[in-house]
Amino acid sequence: MKVGLLAGTGALPKAVAEGAKALGHEVYLAQIEGLPIGDLEGKSYHFGEVGKILKDFRAAGVTHVCMAGNVGRPDLTKIRPDFQTLKRLPGAIKAARQGDDALLKYVVSNFEKEGFDIIAPQELCSALLMPSGHLGAHKIEDSDREDAEKAMKIAREIGALDIGQAVVVCRGLVLAVEAQEGTDGVLRRVATLPSDIRGSSLKPAGVLAKMVKPGQEDRVDLPTLGPKTVKLAADAGLAGIITEAGQAFVIDRDEVAKLADAAKMFVVGLPPSES
Repeated sequence: MKVGLLAGTGALPKAVAEGAKALGHEVYLAQIEGLPIGDLEGKSYHFGEVGKILKDFRAAGVTHVCMAGNVGRPDLTKIRPDFQTLKRLPGAIKAARQGDDALLKYVVSNFEKEGFDIIAPQELCSALLMPSGHLGAHKIEDSDREDAEKAMKIAREIGALDIGQAVVVCRGLVLAVEAQEGTDGVLRRVATLPSDIRGSSLKPAGVLAKMVKPGQEDRVDLPTLGPKTVKLAADAGLAGIITEAGQAFVIDRDEVAKLADAAKMFVVGLPPSES
């Protein structure tokens, strides 16, 4: 199998590439221009070069396409479309107006129509999936469970509306829901809120829940946690982070546990039946 890896930012593309190679697959890396992907080497493409990507994938013998990493929404009115992109642009604009998941489903369907199989990142690097239970030494306290349950409930509700995946709740108060700024932006925003409605390093309080959107295209957009997530959550004074086991990636699990322990935070993956 030869995998065409459409890579966005973050650590996930490298993990996927390494996982694919460890499984004996070849990888052709297509990097979206302007999006850094560390020390990975690949060919760079503009957002409007769908035809070029398809041509190069076929020439390289790509059979499966995998999408991994963060990609911000392009300004569809400013891209320089080739003919293949131009044909798809009206559909992409229509899908984009419905939400991020609708746009991802549209992109996936186009690669499938071109004869490529879509392979999920988790099929290539399953070791990165969040396990069931706690990472690190600190466990979720009874006092945090109501916040966790409320945050998960709201995360599912905004996910069903294709708004975002993450919610922060502290002492029953909803401090932030994720929209287009992403989870990092959510946590930075919480850190700027008045100290009387959020936790602190001396007295952590509040929970970040990051959940799969109900019915989402989970082959391309599972939630991702990493050391940066823990650092920003600690800066925001949170008591912990919660997600679903097997439904989120954890980048550098050992470092996540180490940072969580240092901040006296819990990081927990609940089995889907309990979340």
